[in-house]
Amino acid sequence: MTQRLEAGTPAPDFTLLDQDGTSVSLSDLRGEKTVLYFYPAAMTPGCTTQACDFRDSISSLQGAGYRVIGISRDEPKKLATFRERDGLTFTLLSDPDHAVHSAYGAWGEKVNYGKVIEGVIRSTFVIDEDGVIAHALYNVKATGHVARLRKLLGIDA
Repeated sequence: MTQRLEAGTPAPDFTLLDQDGTSVSLSDLRGEKTVLYFYPAAMTPGCTTQACDFRDSISSLQGAGYRVIGISRDEPKKLATFRERDGLTFTLLSDPDHAVHSAYGAWGEKVNYGKVIEGVIRSTFVIDEDGVIAHALYNVKATGHVARLRKLLGIDA
């Protein structure tokens, strides 16, 4: 079982490729508030719903000073297709070996249709300007999560 992170702990740094094959490092985003969310797979129904909810809320999130970044195990080419297909206007990162998922506790045992499997634990982290986790949310639901996150952050629609 991977260790879960808690509010007040430093966010683990990473460097991953985005949908365009460009390296993105968390440390390069210092000085900005970041919503980092982990999802199982691009272009699946639940992940598409969640991504489109982030897309539809991006103005209010950015208006409150938050950058949104999604992370999955998908390769950059598939992420580019997902981004284009659904008009996503935020960065998608590729973590094919799930090392960053593991560092954030977003990889491990979960129950899927009554069966225990190992995989992605849908999770969201709010990281402050200093790189410290302000909120760590595990086992979130794809539907309605962004609205609950906005409420938690005090952001109007």
